[in-house]
Amino acid sequence: MLTILGFAMIATFLVLIMTKKMSPIAALVLIPALFCVAAGKGAHLGDYVIDGVTGLAPTAAMLMFAIVYFGVMIDVGLFDPVVRGILRFCKADPMRVVVGTAALAAIVSLDGDGSTTFMITVSAMYPLYKRLGMSLVVMTGVAAMANGVMNTVPWGGPTARAATALKLDAADIFVPMIPALLVGLLGVLGLAYALGLRERRRLGALRIADEESAETKETVLVGAGAGAGGGRLGKRPVGGGTGEADGGDDDGDLLKGLDPNRPTLRPRLYWFNALLTGALITAMILELLPIPVLFLLGAALALSVNYPRLPDQKARIAAHADNVLNVSGMVFAAAVFTGVLQGTGMVDSMAGRLVDTVPEGLGPHMALVTGVLSLPLTYFMSNDGFYFGVLPVLAEAGAAHGVTPLEMARASLVGQPLHMSSPLVPAVYVLVGMARVEFGDHTRFVVKWAALTCLLILTAGILFGTI
Repeated sequence: MLTILGFAMIATFLVLIMTKKMSPIAALVLIPALFCVAAGKGAHLGDYVIDGVTGLAPTAAMLMFAIVYFGVMIDVGLFDPVVRGILRFCKADPMRVVVGTAALAAIVSLDGDGSTTFMITVSAMYPLYKRLGMSLVVMTGVAAMANGVMNTVPWGGPTARAATALKLDAADIFVPMIPALLVGLLGVLGLAYALGLRERRRLGALRIADEESAETKETVLVGAGAGAGGGRLGKRPVGGGTGEADGGDDDGDLLKGLDPNRPTLRPRLYWFNALLTGALITAMILELLPIPVLFLLGAALALSVNYPRLPDQKARIAAHADNVLNVSGMVFAAAVFTGVLQGTGMVDSMAGRLVDTVPEGLGPHMALVTGVLSLPLTYFMSNDGFYFGVLPVLAEAGAAHGVTPLEMARASLVGQPLHMSSPLVPAVYVLVGMARVEFGDHTRFVVKWAALTCLLILTAGILFGTI
């Protein structure tokens, strides 16, 4: 019964947000509450929610202060050279813009933190997508897939979890998987190239105006590049909007990211901000302090040094309050979803039933089975639930047929490109929130491509003999 309720709850949630019948926050709260009552455990709903919120509170705190920190870095112009460099490379060519998005997301993902990757990538690329009238779901989809492939680095989380769960060395898991992961990354870049060509055909020949003088109409097309929805815009100059970020213009601040004369710039403090950001990312990789503490300290220091006057500090915090509220609110709403899934036992029941459905004849091929199962399981549950709850069971079944734990651990990494767009991953709300993309639009666009990327990695792993 719990298995049926669990799958029904997830399916209901996905249908409602993809059809835009409910907002993600409302669906994340109300749907699990309803199914908790249906499971006969409504009396424990409060406990489940508190447990979920307690587990995600550090993540919410990290995101709140990380958004403030990177928002300040955008304000002071830290990423302006990156944006200008991308502009020079892209030359207003949508194909180059999409490929550049994938490359930038992959490079920044080396810090091992998805939220940081998405904040930097969107900060750099969003103004360009807006000015060219490109589809924003292409940006979020490509960034999520590139980050998903790179999320497998030993300090990124999944590899460390697999190593811990099966008592293996993380390097023994990751290093042999590098060729297969590179194939997956090349697949993402190839997809970015194809999507970029479609965007080029849809938009026609473009050029960026020397002066930012015209408002750009935002284009969010789920079928981006398919030739439908929006039509061919033809040959035209495109300029970024410079309107004030008040009233209904939520994009004003980000579109000013290329304005060399905006009052928030602090060119004399550029190297201080660059060194501070480098030190912050290094401290995260080395785990010198918990990530929420690092961003809390970093945000406080960045605000104090760049804007010593209290009114200026308040203005910067207020400028990024919308993003902070949207993302942190989404995380706490997701805590209700995960709390009910775990507290009611739905997630354990679902995992157990899936494992039980594996035919006995597939025993010698349990690594392949694990790779395939990692797609839905890491999408519908947290990495902790999969790697500490499901993987050991699969590994035990594989060991009975001579499949080594190393092969099982490597296969378990296959689903990460899809996992990074799961509604249970807080970082994805940073991505869609900063990009002003509906979560349902992002989901409809990215799921099929991310699943294909996962299967490409699995196939490469088998061909290279690492799975």
